[in-house]
Amino acid sequence: MIKDLKVKVYADGADLQSMVEEYKKGLVKGFTTNPSLMKSAGVTSYRDFAKSVLKNIKDMPVSFEVFADSKEDMIKEANEIDSWGKNVYTKIPVVDTNGVFNGEVIEVLNDSSVKVNITAVFTLQQVENILKIINKETPAIISIFAGRIADTGVDACKIVKKAVEMSKEYPYVEILWASCREVYNIFQAEEVGCHIITVQNSLLKKNNLLGKDLNEYSVDTVNDFFKDANSLGFSILE
Repeated sequence: MIKDLKVKVYADGADLQSMVEEYKKGLVKGFTTNPSLMKSAGVTSYRDFAKSVLKNIKDMPVSFEVFADSKEDMIKEANEIDSWGKNVYTKIPVVDTNGVFNGEVIEVLNDSSVKVNITAVFTLQQVENILKIINKETPAIISIFAGRIADTGVDACKIVKKAVEMSKEYPYVEILWASCREVYNIFQAEEVGCHIITVQNSLLKKNNLLGKDLNEYSVDTVNDFFKDANSLGFSILE
């Protein structure tokens, strides 16, 4: 079962009701959000949304992302986000929109005790660049977009596993498997020693399928197809 694994499962979403529901279930250990998820969820006020989340979730890490692209504005926004709660991690993109490494931003924030979640990491070179400037005394998360990496045909497990090995000398750094695509990714993350994996609510709902007999699942699937076919009202032979 997922609750018995060492890897910590974070819920990935921006719908307050769903976040609170997952929090109450007791399976997840934290939460992540991003601007795309907020747009999909229809969030109209970032601050109001964040305050509502933190009012309901006070004892688990919650990551909120900056919107800015310039160094100065990212630092200002990050400090504002950090002030929202002690359990807040501020998400900083590993590079800006021109592909320039946001090392100075990460270093300034981390040195001032701001807990950062460095997001959109795709390569081991980026992981190395982060570790070179990270403050070993301040908690930080490095979010590797394993799902998107796998979309390109590259074995994301090898990258995540190596990143975990590279971070072993950093007691407050955690490697996070981001862009989860299927429940099996949770077990892959566990196998490579990843610290955290973010999982969307739609996948968390499949937790009840774990351990299901595959022969039984086959019959259930055929029955689903049969019911859907009959509901269409079509006839092949007419």
